[in-house]
Amino acid sequence: MLVWFDAFTQNVDRTPRNANLLVWHRKLYAIDHGAALFFHHDWPTLNQKIESPFPQIQQHILLPWAAEIGAAGIAARQILTPELLDRIVADVPDAWLEAIPGNLNPAERRAGYLDFFVRRLAASKVFEQEAIHARDH
Repeated sequence: MLVWFDAFTQNVDRTPRNANLLVWHRKLYAIDHGAALFFHHDWPTLNQKIESPFPQIQQHILLPWAAEIGAAGIAARQILTPELLDRIVADVPDAWLEAIPGNLNPAERRAGYLDFFVRRLAASKVFEQEAIHARDH
């Protein structure tokens, strides 16, 4: 599921060089998602990133063990409804959204993130196939 999630959020920073994984009490935790959603550093690229196959997934440290990428996508599409995504984005503090350079206010930023997540989820087969192909080769 983590490989799928990192492809969905376009997290480029879960490689052997910097796994950003923590094992505590025999549980695996994904930490430091700071390299995800990199469109937010260049908002005009948002639409280009939505249907990106995300070729960087080939460097994911867990990819060799990601045997259920398609099943993870099915589960994610059932869980990540537009309503749930809206509630998640609504929880982002205004101060975080105000800190992003540009002329958009927090409501406009939230709408942009929600649009990205909903449309990226709808296009998820693109990055799922990229991940499956990368794992198989």
